[in-house]
Amino acid sequence: MDDAFYRPTGDPSVFESTPLTQGPWGAGLQHAGPPSALLARAIEALPSTVAGEPHLARLTVEILGAVPVAELTVTAAVVRPGRSVELVEATAAAGGRTVLTARGWRIRRTPLDLPRPAQPRIEPAPMRPSAATPFGDPAWRAGYLGAVEWRFISGHFEKPGPALVWARPKVPLVAGQAMSPMQRLVALADSGNGLSRVLDMATWWFINTDLTLHLHRPPEGEWMCVRARTTLSGGGTGVATTLLYDEHGAVGHGAQALLVGPRT
Repeated sequence: MDDAFYRPTGDPSVFESTPLTQGPWGAGLQHAGPPSALLARAIEALPSTVAGEPHLARLTVEILGAVPVAELTVTAAVVRPGRSVELVEATAAAGGRTVLTARGWRIRRTPLDLPRPAQPRIEPAPMRPSAATPFGDPAWRAGYLGAVEWRFISGHFEKPGPALVWARPKVPLVAGQAMSPMQRLVALADSGNGLSRVLDMATWWFINTDLTLHLHRPPEGEWMCVRARTTLSGGGTGVATTLLYDEHGAVGHGAQALLVGPRT
């Protein structure tokens, strides 16, 4: 049994994808959560030009095509350095084809004595259920979905509509390496579309073209909570939005643009 989403190779920029990365849309195709987290990992490893503690305040992952369960080559760079803010970028390629890109702003964090009206108010996190949620259909227990522990407060993958769920990956992102809170959050945030689906996956597809996160503070811990909702239009487009929490409260928001159509 695989014990990670990816295995390291002799090249530090190349990773072997395991079957645990597979998503629900097709055999041999990855869920976008693990490779998005791999890009976040590459960005985290970049030396920062920001004076002080850097915070990845915004991250946008562009999904340029289907990501195969195959070797991925990941690169990252600071494209706009600065002492207060810097723009960072990462890419993932499979078979010589770029499949994902990510760009983000890292902003310096420093203690501030803000005026009282501007004092931050952190929305408290929902209470986490004490046990994992069962799944009736084996399809929801395979690949990426089976490699994550899901504890639903409301909604369910097997039931259309909004959802509120605590989750944590049961395996590391890269074998033998600890998974950071940011990597955990990114890996789970891409599930907002599936968590809050309003259509039957057997007769419809609703695929996100991107994932954008805006985070007002860095996430902490191993458990993340996602409050997800999908809105569709009759024109075949939509958006999935998420409110994201860690155990200390809200950390930010996510959004995914959706392409919607009937399966043929």
